[in-house]
Amino acid sequence: MKKLLLAGLAAAALATACNQNRPADTAAGAPTAADPKALGALFDAYWEKQSRLDPLSATSQGDNRFNDQLPNDGTRAYRDSLRTFYQTYLTRLERFDRAQLGPNDQLSYDIFRYQMQQNLAGLQLNTWMMPFNQFYALPLTMGQMGSGEGIQPFKTVQDYDNWLGRVRGFAVWADTAIANFRTGVRAGVVLPRALVTQMVPQMRALVVSDPTKSLFYSPINKFPAGFSAADKARLTADYKEAIRTVLVPTYKKLGDFLQTEYLPKARATSGLGALPGGPAMYKYLVANSTTTDMTPAEIYQVGLGEVKRIRAEMERVQASVGFKGDLRAFFEYLKTDKRFRPYKTPAQILAAFEAIHQRMAPNLTKMFGHVPKTPFEIRQTEAFRAASASAEYNQGAPDGSRPGIFYVPILDATKFTTTSGMESLFLHEAIPGHHYQISLQQENTALPKFRRFGGQNAYVEGWALYCESLGKELGLYTDPYQYAGALGDEMLRAVRLVVDTGLHSRNLTREQAIAYMLDNLPLSTQDATSAIERYMAIPGQALGYKIGALKIRALRTRYEQQLGPKFSLSAFHDEILKDGSMPLAVLEKKMDAWAAAQK
Repeated sequence: MKKLLLAGLAAAALATACNQNRPADTAAGAPTAADPKALGALFDAYWEKQSRLDPLSATSQGDNRFNDQLPNDGTRAYRDSLRTFYQTYLTRLERFDRAQLGPNDQLSYDIFRYQMQQNLAGLQLNTWMMPFNQFYALPLTMGQMGSGEGIQPFKTVQDYDNWLGRVRGFAVWADTAIANFRTGVRAGVVLPRALVTQMVPQMRALVVSDPTKSLFYSPINKFPAGFSAADKARLTADYKEAIRTVLVPTYKKLGDFLQTEYLPKARATSGLGALPGGPAMYKYLVANSTTTDMTPAEIYQVGLGEVKRIRAEMERVQASVGFKGDLRAFFEYLKTDKRFRPYKTPAQILAAFEAIHQRMAPNLTKMFGHVPKTPFEIRQTEAFRAASASAEYNQGAPDGSRPGIFYVPILDATKFTTTSGMESLFLHEAIPGHHYQISLQQENTALPKFRRFGGQNAYVEGWALYCESLGKELGLYTDPYQYAGALGDEMLRAVRLVVDTGLHSRNLTREQAIAYMLDNLPLSTQDATSAIERYMAIPGQALGYKIGALKIRALRTRYEQQLGPKFSLSAFHDEILKDGSMPLAVLEKKMDAWAAAQK
């Protein structure tokens, strides 16, 4: 999972984060159909407005102008302002004659129109009645940011003061969230009880009696060099006051509300289908995640077929190594046998990932003509967040000042298994997966900013999952046990199609979904439970991986058959990546034009 971008993808349609309820700019100078070159000006104006409407995303992209602002995105006024914003820019876009635009501008036109239409459709839903959950939650994001280890900078005195501005907005946001939860209770639109029980301790954990013991006090313990004694004293006092009078009371209020008022009203059901308006909500989320018009029923059937295919391949690998027993026993063997736990230090694990990189390097040059300039590093996940983290890619800076980083959480090196899918994990999160795709997109200054720094889930995660399928071509998966780990990773994405659509459109219970995962994957009960509760919290998001990967693989197969000896895999990959993320239908149209040109 690409953490920062993925958060933006999941929030894009609902445009989370804002405390400025201003309508879109309709001033003179707006682009017209008679001036195609002005399309770029329209996109620039949109991005500027979007940055003001979404100050948290602006911060994550290095735009620090709004670092003192925190969204109160739960108000009706905010949603109305978004509706005006998106509709205004969609109307302005449609004044252009698409046929008169160049190829790159036509792509921008199609992507932008799709995004505006999706955003407007999302605003018709009542998801605002469930303002946060245990997985995506502003209260948790506040903790990450306020710790000094997240996207919020703490380098200057102004940075420290900016954070206090966001803290002041948090209490207002929380009051709105509670009001919206209460509206949801009256309307019967409530979260599953299994999720709410996890949210309560998350809030309680940030309630402290001593401000100096708060997570939010961490920046005070790490003042940069050069701060004056007077600034240090003032900021220390201000942070203690903010923790004592704003943050702790707000988290206590949220925890108390969830425990005493909301939890008794939470539902026993697991999926969106049980809610008023739930089927329409899920239909939208499926379309938004997959960028297709596939129905949940169609995706469910695709999932069953993929699970069957991958399971047969797993059984073939099991037979090839001479393991006696059923597949569940083979899974347990891969997880627990000492031969698959050779590491003693984190450094050895990081070196093993770098060895994977070097082993496939010669073949990478054959499969990619264009590679990013952005530097790349492999790092151990920091200790403070390792316990709850997954392996992830954090994008580098477009100017190369910050490398793209593949983070690996290592709690105990002696328990890290080689059969966990190390090779497939590197292909997905690092090279050529997220690092190539995101870096090349950010480095492409010919793209408008909404394309350079945005993305569609099915394309971004679909590309990364497709890259896992390149293992054998890149000289990996020669060890049957590593290949078994890779199959486990692929099986996870196939199982998601079944359990996500099952939970939200077929009345599958949480317990049935957990059992299905355990039957088909080498997971612990705890890991399977965590995964299912993720899909309950963010319906549809997990569908984009497999649907996107299947589309890219289908396009490759189509052009290999159409072009024969004229097909170049390197050229195919370069063309997939060169214009950045886009809806799958737009990608297919673009790639068909590319294939026609090859003939």
